[in-house]
Amino acid sequence: MKVTGLAVAGAVVAGGPVASRAKAAVPGPGTPGGDAAAKGTRDRGLQETRVLVHPVDRPTQLPPGHTNAVGLTLGLIGDEWNLLILRYALLGVRRYGEWRQELPISHAVLTRRLAFLTEMSVFERVEYQSRAKRFEYRLTKRGRDLWPMLLSVWAWESRWVPEHQESLPRMVHRRCGREFLPVLTCAACSRSVRPRDVVGGFGPSGTWERSVPAATTRRRSGSTADGGAGMFPETMALVGNRWSAAILGAAFQGLHRFRDFERHLGAPPTIIADRLRVFCELGVFEQVPGAERPDWLSYHLTEKGRAFFPVTMTGIDWGQRWFRAAEGPALVYTHRACGRDFQIQLTCDACTAPLRGHEIVVQRPA
Repeated sequence: MKVTGLAVAGAVVAGGPVASRAKAAVPGPGTPGGDAAAKGTRDRGLQETRVLVHPVDRPTQLPPGHTNAVGLTLGLIGDEWNLLILRYALLGVRRYGEWRQELPISHAVLTRRLAFLTEMSVFERVEYQSRAKRFEYRLTKRGRDLWPMLLSVWAWESRWVPEHQESLPRMVHRRCGREFLPVLTCAACSRSVRPRDVVGGFGPSGTWERSVPAATTRRRSGSTADGGAGMFPETMALVGNRWSAAILGAAFQGLHRFRDFERHLGAPPTIIADRLRVFCELGVFEQVPGAERPDWLSYHLTEKGRAFFPVTMTGIDWGQRWFRAAEGPALVYTHRACGRDFQIQLTCDACTAPLRGHEIVVQRPA
């Protein structure tokens, strides 16, 4: 499958052509094509009023002009509680009381998140007791298909946040019988892939405007770096908030300057400033003096930041497979080494075999 996806995480494109193309693709009022763009925004607003149907076992079909796979995926995974709920679902949690036991979450928040994830067909609400009606929430095919992203999260945390390693699940590959870490590879040529190894940008449905996170989300109260049991705190700081995820993805798309993040993403300046500060404190971004003026700082991904690439790319892959825009994909990428459309494949670092969902055992930490 051609990897297309979110503004959250494309390839790094030297010189920033992706950002330039994106800017040209969304002219504002008063510029050539600006009136058409304004009309497009109004038309999109009308499209957004439609109720989307999210089938359990097949992709959601998005009407023309609707928020694309980027925005919809950011709205779902760019929420800390959604990710924590999914983390335990992959470990076998299905019932409301079990999540309440595992997470420091309120009744109201858990109820809203489960309702949202069910509406998005990530969960299916199934009655398991009829006398006094009780329901459990089972992962659908769409929900189970999130395993590559969650495995990539755990692998990144185990490498870059070692002080929290004891709370991470154990991943065992049934095929070789060993614990493993997933490796991002190209399905066409089986080579491992880093950010610089792929090139691409916006596809037919991929403008910055249509890629803005679709849902209003907020982080849970308290710091995401508090080291709570069962948490993956630094990942939450990167993608557990819709604007965090959008800024990280924009950096992978080639944006570096504060004003570019503000202009393209449309996030409030105070939020951008706060997120950039947190990313620098975590060592994911580093500040670089501007070439024109040293006091004009730009923000570049560090080695730790670039290592987050598999998480964002597996999120992209999931979003593009489950949210299909009428015009075509949001992002399109090519693997430089083999020249083919980049198709994601995770392999086992212990035996190099491709990973399959049914061959992976996720166990609670000892």
